[in-house]
Amino acid sequence: MPPLAERIRPKQLDEYIGQEHIVGPDAVLRKSIESGKIPSMIFWGPPGVGKTTLANIIANSLNRPFFSLSAINSGVKDVREAISKAEKQLFFDRPNPILFIDEIHRFSKSQQDSLLGAVEKGIITLIGATTENPSFEVISALLSRCQVYILKHLSREHLIKALDHAILSDIQLKELKITIEEPDALIRFSGGDVRKLLNGLELVVSQQESSTEIVLNNEKVQSAIQANLALYDKAGEQHYDIISAFIKSIRGSDPNATIYYLARMIEGGEDPKFICRRMIISAAEDVGLANPNALLLATNCFTAIEKIGLPEGRIPMAETAIYLATSPKSNSAYLAIKAAQAEVQQSGNLSIPLHLRNAPTQLMKNIGYGKDYQYAHDHKGAFVNLEYMPEEISGTNFYAPKQEGSEIKIKETLKALWKDKYGY
Repeated sequence: MPPLAERIRPKQLDEYIGQEHIVGPDAVLRKSIESGKIPSMIFWGPPGVGKTTLANIIANSLNRPFFSLSAINSGVKDVREAISKAEKQLFFDRPNPILFIDEIHRFSKSQQDSLLGAVEKGIITLIGATTENPSFEVISALLSRCQVYILKHLSREHLIKALDHAILSDIQLKELKITIEEPDALIRFSGGDVRKLLNGLELVVSQQESSTEIVLNNEKVQSAIQANLALYDKAGEQHYDIISAFIKSIRGSDPNATIYYLARMIEGGEDPKFICRRMIISAAEDVGLANPNALLLATNCFTAIEKIGLPEGRIPMAETAIYLATSPKSNSAYLAIKAAQAEVQQSGNLSIPLHLRNAPTQLMKNIGYGKDYQYAHDHKGAFVNLEYMPEEISGTNFYAPKQEGSEIKIKETLKALWKDKYGY
């Protein structure tokens, strides 16, 4: 039998819980549905707030053929097959089918490109669902052809309403006399995700002693759920614990631990772009100028994931993770910008030396702007010993290269140029 959340999934707008700003009385999407004319659209919102359910309701309300794909396990071939099926449904004046793509942000650029023609020609009405900002995750050509609707977190009242509806309407639960004395533990567990809320309710009820009367309180809920928590929850605490362990393993130069935590995240369904973003940060913060190529490789890894997605994308991700873990490490750039920002916050907008200022007008030249500035490229080694700092902080050292990798040579160069001015 399907899970509780699936068994009681609403089929009409009047049964739908939440999102009143777009489907409530006189709301924009509701009017569009009632008119029978809907654009291609993207639903953007957190997990479990009704994106998939709303797409199904639209298809049911308009009596449209409905095709569904998940971007996690679908490729260009699957998209083309769905479009081909949709095309065969087009005849006479029948409205075009709806193609729903869950987690559309996980589609690569080429996968998203494969949708464009069908959307433009009206072969399909596309409904995409995403938990990520579509401005960054959906190609501009596709985004410009879609209306974006933002779905909000469900309130406590919405979640309690969903619990009450489940108890009264589900074919199994309504045979039991279920009383929820304290809903707080279930709501906390759900994190605002109605699917987790209902599946949590079903789990707790199934673990109670056989009885036609079940009373649930926070203690019973916590006891039942804690014994069945998933090993990896990308929306919960494990999400942060594993990415933390991954980055710390890179920083600690342990490629084996690094690749293990990478595998944990991939197998757990973590968004590969999230992992790649963190590797870009680590390349700049932890490897830094000890090996500047690390940032280039990490940035290219992100591009590779955009182009090919998973599962093949795990290979450049693994290559990048191992490269970062085995690179020499320096956080000097991170410390430098941190120290410079602290100085700016403390000393404010100090006066820029006159010889460094731009002088686009004669008046500025007359009052000394640009005077005595010497063009570095006119001097031997493209270097001239000028004062570039505001007078008040002259000689302050923000950047301290370390004795690691490429920074050994950087430190030698700076010491030769600036002698003792910055303490190199």
